[in-house]
Amino acid sequence: MQETRERVLDALADGPITGPELAERLDVSRAAVWKHVEALRDEGFDVESGSDGYAVDEFPEFGGSTVEYGLEAPFEVEFHDSIPSTNARARDLAQEGADDVVVLADEQTGGRGRLDREWSSPSGGIWLSVLSRPDIPATHAPAYTLAAAVAVARAAREAGVDARIKWPNDVVVPDTGADGETVERKLAGILTEMEGEADRVSWVVVGMGINANVDPGDLPSEAEPTTLLGEAGGVDRRLFTQRVLEEFDELRGDLDAVVPAWREYATTLGKRVRVDTPGGDVVGDAVDVTFPGALVVDTGDERVTVTAGDCEHLRPVEE
Repeated sequence: MQETRERVLDALADGPITGPELAERLDVSRAAVWKHVEALRDEGFDVESGSDGYAVDEFPEFGGSTVEYGLEAPFEVEFHDSIPSTNARARDLAQEGADDVVVLADEQTGGRGRLDREWSSPSGGIWLSVLSRPDIPATHAPAYTLAAAVAVARAAREAGVDARIKWPNDVVVPDTGADGETVERKLAGILTEMEGEADRVSWVVVGMGINANVDPGDLPSEAEPTTLLGEAGGVDRRLFTQRVLEEFDELRGDLDAVVPAWREYATTLGKRVRVDTPGGDVVGDAVDVTFPGALVVDTGDERVTVTAGDCEHLRPVEE
């Protein structure tokens, strides 16, 4: 958010305050104050004007400025009511030289997940992509996927949801059915894209698709999804998005802390798994994750380190 506009919003949130008082406090013209007030109204802020001055009665539920306001992370937020893909828009911004930008949307009409799978992104969710230019080698980029999963899991757990992480990129919530079997319902997915050379990343885009205030019935049933609405009665999307971005920002600044944090919430470790890799299936017990995000599988004959693949949790082998 533009610095002057943020200061105007600060004053209005503490208001009421008159235009002349605000102009004097900020050392700007009364016309500039009026322009900032009108811009905030255009973005959905309920700015009331009375005899005692201006005051903000209500913040918009979602949007770029409302997420930026009070955000303790250095991101500019570009908001869209609807967009085909936040990742695609972030890639375009990367080509324009942008950095530390979050593309945020209420709805995606062409969202995609790993392996180009369609990702349903109806209104009410939190669909965002973070563009950054980290000074890291390309081989470390997968740690950004793990960092995003941890950030989403932590925010969800703060909201009262028992969120876990399924390798490599899903945030899930365990649910015990009537038959006693545990089903891991997908709450969020992460998709990381990058450009660069082996020794240096040019840019990284981390897309996060979070089923927030969405009716579970509006999502494909075959995906066995869940939502923050279904699990916790919904969340304040502004505050939830801020928490995700703040946690992600902290983790990207300390990549050595990412894998230990991921292990804390992992549901894959200790499970029997089948991982579909380009070299064929790897089946065994998931015993560890190593930096920057490789899964170690004990097949019984050897330990195989898998850097990428589609992971399925299997039932334990009967003794």
